[in-house]
Amino acid sequence: MLAVRWILSLLFNIQMYLAMAVIAVVFAPWALFSREGAFAACHTYCRWVIFTARIMLGLQVEVRGTPPTDEVIVAAKHQSFFDILVIFNAIPRGKFIMKRELIYAPFLGQYARRIGCVFVDRGKRGAAIASMKADVARTATDPGQLVIYPQGTRVAPGVDKPYKVGSGLIYDQLGQPCVPVATNIGVYWPKRGILRKPGTCVVHFLPRIEPGLRVADFMKRLEHDIETTSDALLIEAGFRKP
Repeated sequence: MLAVRWILSLLFNIQMYLAMAVIAVVFAPWALFSREGAFAACHTYCRWVIFTARIMLGLQVEVRGTPPTDEVIVAAKHQSFFDILVIFNAIPRGKFIMKRELIYAPFLGQYARRIGCVFVDRGKRGAAIASMKADVARTATDPGQLVIYPQGTRVAPGVDKPYKVGSGLIYDQLGQPCVPVATNIGVYWPKRGILRKPGTCVVHFLPRIEPGLRVADFMKRLEHDIETTSDALLIEAGFRKP
């Protein structure tokens, strides 16, 4: 049974990346002339991956809470590639803060730029924060939901990793509400490896944090809200922290 799941996971991964190329090419003429075309392509791809994950892997998706539709910051727990797709699919105009290396990824990089994503250099902390704030200011005129991962990278379930102050600085800079997001997706779709497990992936949009808090107070509440709910979702999925 494990061998069958591994083969299905491999086939799923292959078709997932092929679908990215096909959808990117089909939508390219529209996306070149309109950002709406780029958003349509990205949403189509997310829906396709979520659909095929259910059919091929038995991987269900449940979105809890109220996904925002106004201009907010979305600060999310990041455990795997799949949570990116589920979050983006749930909001109308998501744009991510993402590592600069991805700008060179075929199809993904081009479409990320088109929808207004912000690319940061994670290797130079002070310069990276200054550059990120400047790029966020430049894209602030494009309405949408700015998605940031407060821990800065994918973090496997059960692993503790500190929250970076960048999300607090963006919260302070934009003066917008922040919607924390918790998840248990890493239990079923791990950070690395091919095997995907059947089950119900949950992405939970939590009550928003209104603007006006001091950065330190915001960071403390953000980490508490995301980690507490994510831990509860892990327990619900049958995962226990070591």
